[in-house]
Amino acid sequence: MKQHFHTHTIPTHGARLYEFTDAAQTFIAKSGIRDGLLTCFIRHTSASLLIQENADPNVQKDLIAAFSRLAPEAFPYAHDEEGPDDMPSHIKSALTAVSLSVPVRGGRLALGTWQGLYLFEHRSIAHRREVLLHGIGE
Repeated sequence: MKQHFHTHTIPTHGARLYEFTDAAQTFIAKSGIRDGLLTCFIRHTSASLLIQENADPNVQKDLIAAFSRLAPEAFPYAHDEEGPDDMPSHIKSALTAVSLSVPVRGGRLALGTWQGLYLFEHRSIAHRREVLLHGIGE
């Protein structure tokens, strides 16, 4: 059984989804893992990870709009030291995921036809986000 780790850095420029499917697939290909599991873990509390549709960009627009309604910036949060977008970003992160598991079959991510891996940036300012990739298998 093989194990491989890689930290993939994603520069973000505001609240939106940033696809990293190709980077994850490249990591798996370089690891030599044919059958196993990829775990993705984001090392931040104001962004999250999603497996989401990668064909229609309106899906992303609607997701961002829906999450903005669920956790609006214009609300009197107690935690407001880091700006009006910080506490809403923690709420959005709590409603989504900080880690994902994706099966690997035949050296490829076993994603569905319209699925992609995304970092969901919840902050409006630029960040450098780290996603830890861990591949395990044979």
